[in-house]
Amino acid sequence: MKKVLYASSEVHPLIKTGGLADVSGSLPKALRKLEQDVRIIIPNYSAILTELERRYLCTLRINNYDVNILETQLPDSDVKVWMVDHQDYFGLPGNPYQDQQGYPWPNNAERFALFCRIAVEIAMNRAHLDWHADIVHCNDWQTGLIPALLSLEQHRPATIFTIHNMAYQGLFPATEFRALDLPEPLWCPTGLEFYGMLSFIKGGLAYADRVTTVSPTYALEIQTPDFGCGLEGLLSHRNGDLTGIINGIDLEYWNPESDQFLAQNYNSSSMWDKRQNKTSLQQQLELPVNENIPVFGLISRLVEQKGIDMILDCLPDIITMPVQFVLLGNGDKNFEQRLLNFSRLYPEKIAITIGYNEQLAHLIEAGADVFLMPSRFEPCGLNQMYSQRYGTIPIVRRTGGLADTVVDSLPQSLSDNTASGIVFNTANSGSLLEAIKRTLILYNDTKSWEKMQHNAMAKDFSWENSAKQYLQLYKNI
Repeated sequence: MKKVLYASSEVHPLIKTGGLADVSGSLPKALRKLEQDVRIIIPNYSAILTELERRYLCTLRINNYDVNILETQLPDSDVKVWMVDHQDYFGLPGNPYQDQQGYPWPNNAERFALFCRIAVEIAMNRAHLDWHADIVHCNDWQTGLIPALLSLEQHRPATIFTIHNMAYQGLFPATEFRALDLPEPLWCPTGLEFYGMLSFIKGGLAYADRVTTVSPTYALEIQTPDFGCGLEGLLSHRNGDLTGIINGIDLEYWNPESDQFLAQNYNSSSMWDKRQNKTSLQQQLELPVNENIPVFGLISRLVEQKGIDMILDCLPDIITMPVQFVLLGNGDKNFEQRLLNFSRLYPEKIAITIGYNEQLAHLIEAGADVFLMPSRFEPCGLNQMYSQRYGTIPIVRRTGGLADTVVDSLPQSLSDNTASGIVFNTANSGSLLEAIKRTLILYNDTKSWEKMQHNAMAKDFSWENSAKQYLQLYKNI
């Protein structure tokens, strides 16, 4: 049995801004089922799930700060969660990284440096918890200083750093290095220094014993200038220590047979019942109820990475087709406004919901016929896996985890029962529009469409597969 300290800045259902939370809420549970001793460490934000029972464990004094360690449990599991409680840093309104206006907290470097220091103290068994980690598993830039700081320790645990998205790096002015009173040996071109700035993510990439990312294709992509965000040289240098492990999904929470958010539960043997969710979705979003017209769904952050601009370029053509388009998400204000303008002009074709709504997200996955995911890059992606589980055919670009989890519908894959979606190659609106047209042809071929749905729903996206790969990695260090 390995003692694993799993460090993350967000964990579902405690607090969530994106896919990192889904992974951090699922992988520790899957590892626990493989009989590993996993403890999660997370900041105690003011917005964290309030109904949790917490108990006080201890107080640590770090750099003249008194920090409380609280303990709770991950809901529906026996995984312990240690919460780093410092009200000046984490008791703020807004989300973990930004204020209520959407601007990054000006003291993010100090906040997450403190979080990393506390994680090091706990990992080294200096927090009086009588627990010494064998492995510290770090996730994204907010935990990047942990491997760097542990590299200076005697008899330290092994470290793994998982990249969920290279685009977010935790870059700060060089003056922050001194202000944070970080150890001098860490400031060098092979360490935390990145073109004269302090890079949190480099702490993980340069100092962790192993580096992982969330799909095999993305592991290759980030070693190139197009996807490496300036760190492709370091990642190529560490090629032998870099592994791509595809994320799983929570098969209990995302299960069309038991999903509490659906109008009607169903499985691959009762696909007729899926249509009731389509009707419910159309009614809820005030679209004309028509079971024969395909509904295209999208749940996303509204940013260029997700290809929202390509979708906007396609909308004038899409409205001429026999389709409905529903979207749930928020992000770039310009994208939000342009989408809302289209919905006001074509209320019988387009329904836009700005924000996030868990019930609606599940209903879109179940009620839509097609799920759009034309990302420019996608380290792993989860919605294309949710969609396939719900028999909703994804349209994806061939990149990252999308390439690894969706099989394009071609004559060969249709005949050998592996086709599960529509895949296009080039990140432009023309290629996306061609993929949409190809999808409509397949939609009208009822036999092929139903075969694709059954293929998609039969795929195994369980966390057990991924957890076994991570466990093997832990054992190999």
